[in-house]
Amino acid sequence: MNLFLRWLAACLSAAFLAFAPAAHALTQPQALAVAQGETDDRIAAIGRLVATPDDRTAPLLQALADERLKLGPDQRVLIASETGVVDAATGAPVTLAAEAASSLEDVMLNNRLRGALDGALAALRLSSADRSERLAAAKALLDAGGDESRVALLDVAIAKERDDAVRDALTLARAAALAASPDDGKRLDAAKQLGESRSPETRLLLNQRLAEEQHPQVKRALQRSLRAVEDRLAWGERLGALFTGISLASILLLVALGLAITYGLMGVINMAHGELMMIGAYATYLVQVAFRQWAPAWFDAYLLVAMPAAFLASALVGAALERTVIRWLYGRPLETLLATWGLSLVLMQAVRSLFGAQNVAVESPSWMGGSLALLPGLALPTNRLVIIGFALVVLGGMSLLIARTRLGLFVRAVTQNRPIASCMGVPTARVDTYAFALGSGLAGLAGCALSQVGNVGPDLGQSYIVDAFMVVVLGGVGQLAGTVLAALGLGLANKALEGVVGAVLAKIAVLLFIIVFIQKRPQGLFAVKGRAQET
Repeated sequence: MNLFLRWLAACLSAAFLAFAPAAHALTQPQALAVAQGETDDRIAAIGRLVATPDDRTAPLLQALADERLKLGPDQRVLIASETGVVDAATGAPVTLAAEAASSLEDVMLNNRLRGALDGALAALRLSSADRSERLAAAKALLDAGGDESRVALLDVAIAKERDDAVRDALTLARAAALAASPDDGKRLDAAKQLGESRSPETRLLLNQRLAEEQHPQVKRALQRSLRAVEDRLAWGERLGALFTGISLASILLLVALGLAITYGLMGVINMAHGELMMIGAYATYLVQVAFRQWAPAWFDAYLLVAMPAAFLASALVGAALERTVIRWLYGRPLETLLATWGLSLVLMQAVRSLFGAQNVAVESPSWMGGSLALLPGLALPTNRLVIIGFALVVLGGMSLLIARTRLGLFVRAVTQNRPIASCMGVPTARVDTYAFALGSGLAGLAGCALSQVGNVGPDLGQSYIVDAFMVVVLGGVGQLAGTVLAALGLGLANKALEGVVGAVLAKIAVLLFIIVFIQKRPQGLFAVKGRAQET
């Protein structure tokens, strides 16, 4: 019988609150209680207004949050705006003499009041017709923490809500509101309900309540709930670290693919590979500028033009470098290293002269913005997802080109045994130029991808060239499968170690591992297959 009476009282209370607000009009004494007095009294006044709101409640609270609430000489509460001053209770315009206008007092606002206002404004949005706005309001109330005065309002919202996700968020917000109740039984029930949350904010709330709780049974329930929430969030954090490692691996793969071809085919230690990436990034920037100026309506499609433009720009520069400088230095690795290093300085200075030393702004298309929320605490950035997919497409295209085309056949022949390939009629000089241009074009595609996640400047390539060489050497010279595995391994290892020892020590640890690995297995993960190999 007691349970039935409690249920009936709750229903009557909910019905009253659902239909009563229209009968309650905001008065000047109510507005004055919000505007002045002790902080606790003002917070209580805000809670009373939210429990029985009318059409003037939201403007009053929003004006207080925006610090536009004023006190007139007659202790009347006013709302100031660019168009004038209105009465906070009625909304009627107020005409003030110059002397009276200059004597208006600002209503003071502190951090505690700001927190209460955030929760109150969120509570008023619970009746919105927009599902996303109601969900955001419920989450804001959950973040606002304990305030038992909101329970009746939340009960009404839960009774009316038809969306499961919003109802679950409201239920958790109700539990959070009851977590500060003076009733031990209510706090115990709230602690158990909060343990079902998947929100990172709930962890902070549980920690706060645990620090203040004195009742042993409630404290144990809070501890159990905190462990349950942390276990759920830990999976999101682990998957987030894994995704970050895969994202880094995709970038390393894009950077290293072109280097794997040029270094694997010709033995050229191309220190200008990073600058070829830089050229691809600047080509992307120029395409973006062209679209913004001449085709702004098609701006979101500029990457479809920027990708082939970046590839061609870097490929042409690479072919020119190979035909003019590098072709004369084959078989002399130290001289090619020094020559390409000098070429890298020339390319950087040329870019500084054309575009300036400062970074240029490359804006991503709108469809690459935002993130994909899979779990609480796990939001995957859309631009990173696109780059991972792009890296896989480029890898697939390279595999098909090497395995299924005539150029790929020549490249494999020259890589395995250059003298015999030449004797069989393979134009090795032309293959060298094509392969170097292809590797340079792949560097341009990497630059196009990097322009979507980082700064574009003359020093863009310097951040990745060492990692690219490590990927190529670890994977095995000229081996696409080894390059993929090495990029994935280095990306995951870097991010895993960063969480333990920091970024700098993680880099050092990975470098030491590669040095030891190459000492034991100089050919890398995969060795070149063939009847003979050049030394």
